[in-house]
Amino acid sequence: MTDAADQLPGDLASAHAMILAERAARREAQALAARAQAVNSHSDALIARLRLEIEKLKREIHGSRSERKARLLEQMELQLEELEADASHDELAAELTARPSTVRAFERKRPSRKPFPDHLPRERVVIAAPANCPCCGSGKLAKLGEDVTETLEVIPRQWKVIQTVREKFSCRQCEKIAQPPAPFHVTPRGFSGPNLLAMILFEKFAQHQPLNRQSERYAREGIDLSLSTLADQVGACAAALKPVHGLIETHVLAAERLHGDDTTVPILAKGKTDTGRIWTYVRDYAHPMIMRSSP
Repeated sequence: MTDAADQLPGDLASAHAMILAERAARREAQALAARAQAVNSHSDALIARLRLEIEKLKREIHGSRSERKARLLEQMELQLEELEADASHDELAAELTARPSTVRAFERKRPSRKPFPDHLPRERVVIAAPANCPCCGSGKLAKLGEDVTETLEVIPRQWKVIQTVREKFSCRQCEKIAQPPAPFHVTPRGFSGPNLLAMILFEKFAQHQPLNRQSERYAREGIDLSLSTLADQVGACAAALKPVHGLIETHVLAAERLHGDDTTVPILAKGKTDTGRIWTYVRDYAHPMIMRSSP
């Protein structure tokens, strides 16, 4: 007890300085720990990315002979996604922790980003330049150039109702009523526009999103489209596209040899928590012609 009492400062200024020194040391330790965590997360993400690239190169060289290799790549991509997110989180945490201390913040070496496609429209936002020099206050400023920073942005999906108005007119001479014909609708009762129908079909057959998942997502956006309604629209579109399907079938069956693909599609079954692999597309929607093959 005497030794501990002897180490305590005798005046208030010394005690305050000791407290500040202890806080600074604690911040240094926390910053070093956060930096070490960020380094470890970055290393794990880098290793996972390199492993994924190696597996992809092996698949390109030797070919995809089994579905196990495809499932392995999907699992590795999922693992890389989680590791990259953790690495970004730890990097920002290390940066925030290192600000009040003397520890240098950790900076990750990210892979080079590809430039944005040229076909995307560009919206130019110009920040107003100062009217006077911030140093001397002179108004004689000459433009030397500009720095352009590009940020990728997206316009959220917007729902709208199109009202097609057909005015009626009566003839004062013959007393008959004239009215333009009704607009063409892809499906009967045509309450769904062609863009909406194309989106529903694309989500179902190309993205493998079941109709119940689509119905839930539309409900969160404020649009009530029940499962039976969506299924009715899919059936109507299938009937409308039947002539096109017939032309494709004639063209495909004209070949001397056909190759059938029996790859299964993994989807999440309704009301289940595990992923089931079912023959959704091949069993219910693919035409039997894709299962044929010449001997």
